[in-house]
Amino acid sequence: MFCCLPLLNAVSAPRLLKAAQVRGRHVLLRNAEAGDAAFIWQLRHHPARNRYMSPTSSELDDQRAWLAAYARDETQAYFVITQADSGEALGTVRLYDARGDSFCWGSWMLLPGVPATTAMESALIVYRYAWTLGFRRAHFEVHRDNAPVRRFHERFGAQVVGEREDQVQYGLAADALRTALDRYTRWLPEGIHIVPHPFAGPAPADAGPPSG
Repeated sequence: MFCCLPLLNAVSAPRLLKAAQVRGRHVLLRNAEAGDAAFIWQLRHHPARNRYMSPTSSELDDQRAWLAAYARDETQAYFVITQADSGEALGTVRLYDARGDSFCWGSWMLLPGVPATTAMESALIVYRYAWTLGFRRAHFEVHRDNAPVRRFHERFGAQVVGEREDQVQYGLAADALRTALDRYTRWLPEGIHIVPHPFAGPAPADAGPPSG
């Protein structure tokens, strides 16, 4: 069971902060930078992975420009998912659209052939990092035809709250998030280790969500 984590940012709403790294057990998220443009572009254009993603430019220079703009953006955190020991790039994930104590996450893509355990651990790292920043709820959209990802989120306790065009809108309540983090604690037995981004200020220490 997790030990107690005091509520962060009790006076003001929590903020999404970039981190240089967020390390779990076997997976490490590192901040996306200009040098990742080619990897991200190739991943987003992979025919086995872009079926349910938003359309993106066919020009690599546009991906570079997006990353340059992201580097100046203080409202989101975009990570390359890597193998913790080797540093091999495996995918991407993004946290954005903070609304009070709720955050949105998406751009979650993994290379074909990456083990399902990587998906599970990367999702748990996202939730643990967001919890550590003070977020207690999540909201996101999934393409209505993306049944595997919809089932994944529903196993975490996410509930359908609406639809928009071809997207199903989900909400993950605070009690469901807390329950999921407690249920899957074996995936991150030592929690997460956060290396702060040099321009984002000191990172809060991870103590896990309160148990019970």
